[in-house]
Amino acid sequence: MAEALVLNATYEPLCVVSQRRALVLVLTDKAVMVESAGQVLRSTTAAVEVPIVVRLARFVRVPYRSQIPLTRKGVLARDHHRCVYCNAPATSLDHVIPRSRGGPHVWENVVAACGRCNHVKADRAVADLGWRLRTAPRAPSGAAWRILGSRRMDPRWSRYLSTVGDVSEAASA
Repeated sequence: MAEALVLNATYEPLCVVSQRRALVLVLTDKAVMVESAGQVLRSTTAAVEVPIVVRLARFVRVPYRSQIPLTRKGVLARDHHRCVYCNAPATSLDHVIPRSRGGPHVWENVVAACGRCNHVKADRAVADLGWRLRTAPRAPSGAAWRILGSRRMDPRWSRYLSTVGDVSEAASA
C-alpha cells in the first residue's frame, strides 16, 4: 500500500502515514476521508474506499518544529541526488568547510558529493582546490519539507500543502 496525508481538524497538514493506518483511522471514526485513492478494499460484508487524504475528527495540538532535521536523505533530496562539484550522481555527503577546520554540521555546510570528488577534496577547503559549488547550500524551508521530509509527494496532496517548497522538485528527481 502507498501513503496517505493526514490533516488536522483545521485542514493543516500534520504527517504522512501508510494507507493502511489511514484506513484504520477512518474505520475507528478518528478521521474522515477527504480524498479517495480510487481503490476499494472488499471483505465479505463491506467495501471500503482507500483514503489518500484524511482529516482528523478532533484537533490535535502539535509542537511546532522550527528547524528541519539534517539527514542524509534530506541533503541528497535537496541537492537532487547530484554532486554539487561535478554534477555526477551523489553517493556521499561532504562538509564544504571540513569539520576538522571548524566547519559546523549544519544545512549550510553539508552538501551531496560523488565518491570521487569527496575523496579528492578530502580535508581541504573548496577554495584551496579552485573548485566552486554549483549552488549554495541552504536549509530547506516550507510546510512540505516539515511534513514530507525527503519523501515523494503525491500530486493529489499539493492543494493541502499550502507552501509546497522545493520538496516536490527534489523528491521527483
